[in-house]
Amino acid sequence: MSEKNLPSLGLALLPVVLTLGLLALQLFYYGDFTPHIPLVIGLAITSLLGVLRGQKWMDVREGIFHVIHVSMPSVAVLIVVGMIIGTWIASGTVPTLIYYGLTILNPSIFLAAAMILCAVVSLSLGTSWGTVGTVGLALMGIGAGFGVPVYWTAGAVVSGSFFGDKISPLSDTTNLAPAVTGTTVFDHIQNMLPTTVPAMLIALVIYLIAGFALIDSEGSSFDAITAITTELQSQFAIGLVPLLPAVVVIGLALTKNPPLPSLFAGVLAGAAVAIFWQGYGLHDVFAFAQSGYSIDTGIADIDSLLNSGGIQSMMWTISLILIALGFGGALERTGCLEAIINAIISRVSSFGAVQTSAIATSFATNMVAGDPYISIALPGRMYAPLYRGMGYSTLNLSRAVEEGGTLMSPLIPWNAGGAFVISALGLGIMDGNLENLLYIPLSFACWTAPVIGIFYALTGLFSPKATDEERRQWEKSNEDVMDMSDHTLGKHA
Repeated sequence: MSEKNLPSLGLALLPVVLTLGLLALQLFYYGDFTPHIPLVIGLAITSLLGVLRGQKWMDVREGIFHVIHVSMPSVAVLIVVGMIIGTWIASGTVPTLIYYGLTILNPSIFLAAAMILCAVVSLSLGTSWGTVGTVGLALMGIGAGFGVPVYWTAGAVVSGSFFGDKISPLSDTTNLAPAVTGTTVFDHIQNMLPTTVPAMLIALVIYLIAGFALIDSEGSSFDAITAITTELQSQFAIGLVPLLPAVVVIGLALTKNPPLPSLFAGVLAGAAVAIFWQGYGLHDVFAFAQSGYSIDTGIADIDSLLNSGGIQSMMWTISLILIALGFGGALERTGCLEAIINAIISRVSSFGAVQTSAIATSFATNMVAGDPYISIALPGRMYAPLYRGMGYSTLNLSRAVEEGGTLMSPLIPWNAGGAFVISALGLGIMDGNLENLLYIPLSFACWTAPVIGIFYALTGLFSPKATDEERRQWEKSNEDVMDMSDHTLGKHA
């Protein structure tokens, strides 16, 4: 959409403000965490705005379904993760991880260890969602055994999982950010380390302090740990064999196989172990992959975790993501997002303001569009000329959109990342356990990185200027555009 056809800032903000108001009404007034209908209404308001401004409905619809189509790989990951949770519980993989975690880990360092473990696994797999749904689920069980509040464990899991994803060369968002800003993947990863490392260290210290404060490692949780490990041994064949599905997935990831096939191989490996080691039938495994695992151990914390998984367990999340993506697509196609971003861009002049605005814009796009991909791609495209005009490397921009996009995604409950975290970790938000939303401020590594990034922008630290090579690439791109334009004009002269 050309700039002259963009809506005014007031009109562009109208569907955003109304939708956020409906979300607040649903969540805080009614106490009902089902954001689907407010987002549907927001989608309808945005579409109506586009039609009233002269756009054809079919064009708006195309924009809606284009964004949904682009994000289909994420939906596919959700489906496979649902299957992997169901089969890995049945195979004993998750119970074995919980068992060994309770018997080996020191309770006082559990939170710090959980963050580090999730970071390593996510870095290897290149997927935060796959890490949350597998290792993260097992860590929730270990935390329950140690008596750690659910939201503290979830915060540590989210911190590690999404930070590993952020700097993994196998991650889709880690590749998307440099692609839309004109940088390379490994330069992008290297430039993220000045914010990634301090944020992880800050989170590590906090989780260590919290671990010693929250957990009585000398005995208050000993009886609960014994009860859980004894029950797990009676229900599952614990041993090294159930760990094979996890080994398969990590091995495939380390050999640079794509994440989705690697995760599905984990489903097949989990199914095989469930049949040949745990003694289930083939039809049982089909049921676990479809509808999830079911068990009654008599221990509420463990039952709430092990009664999960299956494709159907992801349908609430998938439906929310599809609606949120449709809303984001409508905002993009009607020009609302572009109008808002243009208004921000026109009001910033210094590098610090530009960098801060890029981070804030990615975060805000995450909130209103519900999709981390849009929150990276749209600001990444629109802010790039500003950085080039000021002589700063677009590596600063790729870092900004990763911090406002990838890292903030799990902290927004109706965003794709947040909805998945809530569903996969069994936080029960949709059942009224709103206190578990405390995982958001407790995901320290996710929100401290953007804060550090803003500090760097305002002080000029770790804010690289454009290199001579980067400037030559910009000039070449401009020359290619001019040559293409001259060629096109020559054909039509």
